[in-house]
Amino acid sequence: MAVKIIVLTAYALMIIIIGIIGMRKTNSFSDFFLGGGNVGPWMTAFSYGTAYFSAVVFIGFAGKVGWGFGFSGIWIGVFNAVVGVLGVWAIMGWKIKKMSIEYGVSTLSEFLEKRYDSKFLKIASSVAIFVFLVPYSAAVFIGLSKLFEASFPDIEYWHIVVAMGTFTSIYLVLGGYKSMTMIDTVFGMIMTASVIVLVFFTLNKGNGIVSITETLSNINPKLTEVVGPPGWWPLFSLIFLTSVAPFAMPQLIQKFYAIKDKKSIKIGMVASTFFALLIGCIAYFIGSTSRVFLNPGNAPLTFPAGDASAFDPDAVMPELLNMVVPESLTIIILILILSASMSTLAALVLISSSSVVKDFYAGFINKNVSDKGLMSLMRVGSLLFVLVSVIIALIKPDSIVAILGISWGAIGSFFLGPFVWGLFNKKMNKLGAISSAMLGLIVCVGLFIIWGPKSSPQAGTVGMLVSLAVNPMFSFVSNKIQKK
Repeated sequence: MAVKIIVLTAYALMIIIIGIIGMRKTNSFSDFFLGGGNVGPWMTAFSYGTAYFSAVVFIGFAGKVGWGFGFSGIWIGVFNAVVGVLGVWAIMGWKIKKMSIEYGVSTLSEFLEKRYDSKFLKIASSVAIFVFLVPYSAAVFIGLSKLFEASFPDIEYWHIVVAMGTFTSIYLVLGGYKSMTMIDTVFGMIMTASVIVLVFFTLNKGNGIVSITETLSNINPKLTEVVGPPGWWPLFSLIFLTSVAPFAMPQLIQKFYAIKDKKSIKIGMVASTFFALLIGCIAYFIGSTSRVFLNPGNAPLTFPAGDASAFDPDAVMPELLNMVVPESLTIIILILILSASMSTLAALVLISSSSVVKDFYAGFINKNVSDKGLMSLMRVGSLLFVLVSVIIALIKPDSIVAILGISWGAIGSFFLGPFVWGLFNKKMNKLGAISSAMLGLIVCVGLFIIWGPKSSPQAGTVGMLVSLAVNPMFSFVSNKIQKK
């Protein structure tokens, strides 16, 4: 216990020191929000990767998906890397940076306003970002707290949530994007080393991949097949949601506004793809081994009733990690999840704060606000966003997968159609953009209400497909009518 406290204290001090260094280099809103728009490839690569993968992936997704889908859950990690990282960087990276310079914008909402000449899209998108990224941030807090709860059983859940909220606020408010990218680089290195150690101990505990495979096959042969027990539609929905949504996730798009140049994008693309393959595939692989190690007799948090009648999917990974990794090295896992979570939280907080401060306040209420005033408001907004996220986390809503599903699904359903088509096709117009955003969001939220929280990935997938289909359809029809 003493070693854990010492390491965590040193970890906290490191982050605060880097935050102070970043604060000294932050003199404007551009510095605070985009690092001056001059961030190099390695920092951007790690910042993108660590913002993509958080406690939500390691604790919620890897645990629940691994338990239900077995080895086929690894497909999610593969497609996340190939589509959600390599695809985004290769297809959109330079285009996003180029268009941000051309339109003179620093947020996704500003781009939509300029591209489609629509103030409605700007305000609607800023509201969507704030409303739907808050639960995502709360899910990160929940995942992180679940792990600490398993590692420090004497500490209450709410103590952990409040402590992490306070710590995140201090770290981010100090230096904004400049300190965040520096810290993310360190976080990325920690995560890379930690998952390698983690997969080694998992294989060792399970007596090798052959033994693990045989055990899973004996439990249910479908756990080792290409498509796991739930079937192809649930698996496809999870893959599509988590791999395609990044094409329009504001906290990930921001990384390209901030990157230095085209050469940096080429280097960053390779580095971030390798990072994503390593982190994603290992996380889902370890999750898939959960049935090998956990049962009602040795996993009281996962099976609170002592049998299969009650099952907490968010407790699967914390108990699995504590079981697989030797007690003397569990601090490595804590640091791994902390690193993944802190980077994601910082990215979410910055984007959500900008949606209120930059897009709404400076865009509609006080257009003459000074640069320093804008930066000060961003700091205040960041604090408020963390506070709201902490409150939601304390309420303990449904499972992490359900929360992430509706958050990513709603954001993807709103932004995919207007943003992706707007970048690549000049024929897309205001009617098509607004229609795709609103119809995509309505379908996503409507299906979520009808099907229930457990089907949030499917609701998000359908909403995103609707958003992508509606913009070209409505734009084409309205352009034809206007020509007549």
